Amino acid sequence: MAAADHSSPPRRLVFAFYLTGHGFGHATRTIEVVRHLIAAGHEVHVATAVPEFVFTAEVRSPRLRIRRVLLDCGAVQADPLTVDPLATLEKYRETAVVPRESILRAEAEWLSSIKADLVVSDVVPVVCRVAADVGIRSVCIGNFSWDFIYAEYIMGGSHHQSIVWQIAEDYSHCDILLRLPGYSPMPAFRDVIDVPLVVRGFRKSRSEVRKELGIDENAKVLLFNFGGQPAGWELKQEWLPDGWICLLEKDAYTPDIMAASDCMLGKIGYGNASEALACKLPFVFVRRDYFNEEPFLRNLLEHYQCSIEMIRRDFLSGHWKPYLLRAVTLQPCYNGPINGGEVVAQILQDTAIGKKCISDKLSGARRLQDAIVLGYQLQRAPGRDIGIPDWYSPSKTETNAAPTLKTVETKENTESCFEDFEILHGDLQGLSDTMAFLKSLSGLNGNDLKSLEKQPRERTAASVLFDWEEEIYVARAPGRLDVMGGIADYSGSLVLQMPLREACHVAVQRNHPSKQKLWKHTQARQLENAGLAPVVQIVSFGSESSNRAPTFDMDLSDLMDGENPISYEKARDFFCRDPSERWAAYIAGTILVLMTELGVQFSDSMSILVSSAVPEGKGVSSSASVEVATMSAIASAYGLNIAPRDLALLCQKVENHVVGAPCGVMDQMASACGEANKLLAMVCQPAEVKELVSIPIICGSGVSILGYDIDYGSVRVGTYMGRKMIKCAAADLVSESLTSEVPVQPDCYKGNGVDLMKSDAAMEYLCNLPPHRYEDVYAKDIPEVITGDAFLEKYGDHSDTVTVIDPKRSYSVKAPTRHPIYENFRVETFKALLAASNSDEQLAALGELMYQCHNSYGACGLGSGGTDRLVNLVQEMQHTKTSDDGSPCLFGAKITGGGSGGTVCVIGKNCAKSSEQILEIQQRYKAATGYLPIAFDGSSPGAGKFGYLKIRRRPSLSPIAK
Repeated sequence: MAAADHSSPPRRLVFAFYLTGHGFGHATRTIEVVRHLIAAGHEVHVATAVPEFVFTAEVRSPRLRIRRVLLDCGAVQADPLTVDPLATLEKYRETAVVPRESILRAEAEWLSSIKADLVVSDVVPVVCRVAADVGIRSVCIGNFSWDFIYAEYIMGGSHHQSIVWQIAEDYSHCDILLRLPGYSPMPAFRDVIDVPLVVRGFRKSRSEVRKELGIDENAKVLLFNFGGQPAGWELKQEWLPDGWICLLEKDAYTPDIMAASDCMLGKIGYGNASEALACKLPFVFVRRDYFNEEPFLRNLLEHYQCSIEMIRRDFLSGHWKPYLLRAVTLQPCYNGPINGGEVVAQILQDTAIGKKCISDKLSGARRLQDAIVLGYQLQRAPGRDIGIPDWYSPSKTETNAAPTLKTVETKENTESCFEDFEILHGDLQGLSDTMAFLKSLSGLNGNDLKSLEKQPRERTAASVLFDWEEEIYVARAPGRLDVMGGIADYSGSLVLQMPLREACHVAVQRNHPSKQKLWKHTQARQLENAGLAPVVQIVSFGSESSNRAPTFDMDLSDLMDGENPISYEKARDFFCRDPSERWAAYIAGTILVLMTELGVQFSDSMSILVSSAVPEGKGVSSSASVEVATMSAIASAYGLNIAPRDLALLCQKVENHVVGAPCGVMDQMASACGEANKLLAMVCQPAEVKELVSIPIICGSGVSILGYDIDYGSVRVGTYMGRKMIKCAAADLVSESLTSEVPVQPDCYKGNGVDLMKSDAAMEYLCNLPPHRYEDVYAKDIPEVITGDAFLEKYGDHSDTVTVIDPKRSYSVKAPTRHPIYENFRVETFKALLAASNSDEQLAALGELMYQCHNSYGACGLGSGGTDRLVNLVQEMQHTKTSDDGSPCLFGAKITGGGSGGTVCVIGKNCAKSSEQILEIQQRYKAATGYLPIAFDGSSPGAGKFGYLKIRRRPSLSPIAK
């Protein structure tokens, strides 16, 4: 930053300060900035929905004007720990999208009326556009921006997707971003200045506050700082360690009461995090779901040894003591500046009078413009000075889901796996990722405390997960590329799936409860229950990059209801209690399914480590790979002999009934039964493997972007509605034909009697209906859309066990019904063409089938702007780029899996030119959107082919022996 001249400005300046209505942390930091601006003699107009007394209680001056207006609703919360994504988007649409034109006019008039010299926004998007329209400079202040926060909230409809892009465009008009510590990626901003923490100052000393509150100087004090408490919840004294006192944040001025406390229990927001750092106050936090700024503030707190996490179910059940006792042993070490209010005020003043505040060096925002939203990855250009602070990411050098899964190519690295472990059963099969996973395990050393301090929490937890003297079982299951078939699987279609190179590894160890190594809070819970009980402890590598809790533990008795396993419905409710731990349903759910479906009894404790390189949310079945790998590892550890097909069907039950996702079975089948470099041809009725098809072309390549499984469930409902309508129509035709003197038979039924109509009336799978019969008999009577209540009134139900019709919702029916009928025909044709001789004509026909499939996804409402752009780029490349012999190299592309984003499968010639064109498509997509798609290339064996490894650390390398 250029050196600032702190002399007084030539005149009183007028600042228009827009403040989001989300949270008091924004208001408290705004007050600190406003205080300094007022002290410098300036006039500040604050436009906000925050109550006026919040400002006037702190700053009493006629130069402070408060204007009540709501332009930014923030995040809608159901309770202090739960954000409602859909309600948030709807509220923002009502607040800022629908009245946008009137907002632009009204704010432009207001800025002109007060003769504003500078617009300041924390972090209201639309006012940046207003300022640009009226020719006033604008500055944003914040540690996050709403385009980043809302990106994960997009749940169904282009108008919701457009909200994020509109917000980003508004922010792009901002002149400068004043970025606070604990920041998330904010790529929409052009120029940035990093500023110190903005915090409120102290008014009284620790001793003064304690004296006023009648608290002994040596008493242990907990500050409960949630800004409210969950419904139906109340604090109980027995939740605290003996002799402790709990204060609520409303008892006094919060910074003073922080200074008087020994630790704080609350949720992470900028206000709590910044003031805890400033006070060096240990912070016990409980995660919030869908609060996407939290991971970065959490990283900041953890970097300065200021926080520990309390599991939500322990918070709600009052199991606080082990966390609080651990918190008071922390030694927070933040020594950075906390005069951000003064620094920000000076920069605003300088900017308002036209002084240059940005240096010619690349700004932090420019260095972060390649940040992948929701991935937190930095695309680093060679030779570029990144300058990212240490706290920015716990995995800043290892951003994949599995931080240690790097390609292992050398003989020395391979041999090191064998040096660390005895492989008692199984074969590595030359898989480099499996070798890397074993290398990762060998790096877990629970006695090396210094190294643990430098590692992500997930590895710290994993380091004490296993008893290294006992056997560990390892299974591997790949993700899959949906080449053809996709959402037609639950309608019984033929599908063609290929296992990817990217896979999930799961390590399982079983121990007697008396020998199980327990985490401290788990151990404390066991002591409270006065006995040893079988426990499941799970660590998920890569959790921090997805804002998940890195660990999960439960008593096996939690899965029992007396002598029997709990119902799937109760299990689903159990895993939904804490959104940051919902991921555990995919893993622990396999235990419940084995208990329920096979009658397996688990009496031992279980330690489970999950490390997946299959990207989440990209439509390549990350969930199925986790389920299949977990169940395979558990089955191996307990001596269960389950065939790959049966295991896949069991894993589908995990996803359908425990997780509550209405998927078909193709994902689990591909992960369990697939073979490397072959297409698994399977008829989903329910899961019959036809054959493994060799691939003479590169239809195994995929290009992936960020995606959301948003409308998959409603499309499935519409499909089952259509099936029910067809069955009822066929039954009516049969009845009329049998009762009428003149048989009622459509032309396509003549010569076949009523047999075909009876078959249609009894139809189990929609894909068994040929396209011509659908068009001739039923298509004209299938409505485009129907409301849930209208369908229920006429048909009763849709006969799908894993989805529920919402009576108040409208469902698309015609397109979802038509899709699987035609998709099955397309897949059959695609498979037949693969057996033909290789030619451009063959490739063109295969590509045309893929384009048709892609368009059909869009008609169902499962398309997305990102995948459409990628498919269009393939089409452009097909018609403009040719190989050396003058023919195209790429011939087709389609969206895959559940749709609504994710991965595009591309078909083309198996040559270097095709790979070059895929790379060019990636770069062109990045140039247009700012985001670089991931490219999938390569294949690997399914879980059935891999089998399992039984390993044990060699005694000479056991941590106990060292």
